[in-house]
Amino acid sequence: MRAASSILLLIAAMTLGVLTPQSARALASAAEAPPAPEFTHRGSEHWINSAPLTLQALRGSVVLLDFWTFDCWNCYRSFPWLRNVEAKYAREGLKIIGVHSPEFDHERIPANVAKKVEEFMLQHPVMIDNDFSYWNAMRNRYWPAFFLIDRQGRVRAVHVGETHDGDSQAREIEADIETLLAEPP
Repeated sequence: MRAASSILLLIAAMTLGVLTPQSARALASAAEAPPAPEFTHRGSEHWINSAPLTLQALRGSVVLLDFWTFDCWNCYRSFPWLRNVEAKYAREGLKIIGVHSPEFDHERIPANVAKKVEEFMLQHPVMIDNDFSYWNAMRNRYWPAFFLIDRQGRVRAVHVGETHDGDSQAREIEADIETLLAEPP
């Protein structure tokens, strides 16, 4: 129960501004991590680069959720790192799922999101979360935010903020990914 409480305290501290994106980090134990809520959008009109997915169907894989919006420069400046992480760990079982939660009205238009997905060369599935239902289900408050979900569907780590190859946040996230990938399916 301590690790689940730690994640809730971490999220509350981030929401209240007690932690900055650079200092927010938690890796919960498997036994105490809370389950990730199921994706809230199931229609094909809400998915880019994929048919609609479920977390249940992704069981057995480690999942990195990337909450972003296309006018967020911290988000798109993190994409080179994210593409490298995807290439580095995909064969080991890492799945990256983008969750596009818009800040501005023009970011709510699916064709605009699809154009930006192509422009940013994102190959992974992207769920369009215009109503913030998944953002709220995950209790997210930041762009970009990275949630790591283990092979059993539990939220094990939360990282927020712009991330670049080789920076301290990238090293922390990649270490968490490697820890989760090393766990038995």
